[in-house]
Amino acid sequence: MNTAAIRQLIDRARQHEAGSQALAQFLQTQLERLHPAIRLPAENAGATLNAFVVAYIEQVPDVLDAAATVASEAGIERVIRPVLQVAEQFFLQPPALMAGHNGLEGLLDEAYLAHRLVEEVNDRYIGHLGQPLIPLDTTRANLIAHQLIGEPFANQLDEAVHHALAGLLDDASFAQPSVQAYRERLAAPGTVAAWQRWPCLSQRLGVELRLPQER
Repeated sequence: MNTAAIRQLIDRARQHEAGSQALAQFLQTQLERLHPAIRLPAENAGATLNAFVVAYIEQVPDVLDAAATVASEAGIERVIRPVLQVAEQFFLQPPALMAGHNGLEGLLDEAYLAHRLVEEVNDRYIGHLGQPLIPLDTTRANLIAHQLIGEPFANQLDEAVHHALAGLLDDASFAQPSVQAYRERLAAPGTVAAWQRWPCLSQRLGVELRLPQER
């Protein structure tokens, strides 16, 4: 994993933001357009949203490093490494549709790709094994990011994720004799405990998303 290169990209983007304030200006224009289900604190709403986006971006290399470590300890590295490499490449070699997207605003798109990849992989593991491969609660954070990126571009990013997964995980992947062993390792207390330090990102940063069933 080359997460050091991802962190360098993020550092450069943050330095650019310090001078340009491009992300802050973009988010300020989004405040009045946010879906009412997205709730921000009454005070410092813009700063809270900015902190959410920066943390959403910065969490990607942390998650990739943590996932690689947990996978190695749990003995599931062979399965998880290809997924992590695809997420890494979204940053280091972004798809052509990302051309012209720069700074932290551009990295928001790339972080969305990486987080959505993890979400889709988890959905497939839940469907086949009853539990996620990488048990992170990113659904709400991804929905908020989708809203900020806006349609139709966010939908195009979703399609890029589906395309990336097309040859990575299919039904045959879960038909291997070793799958049961992976299921047991995923459920092992040590593996579960290793992930418990990753709370829901959106709630931790003070951005709430009220889903329909919670009304």
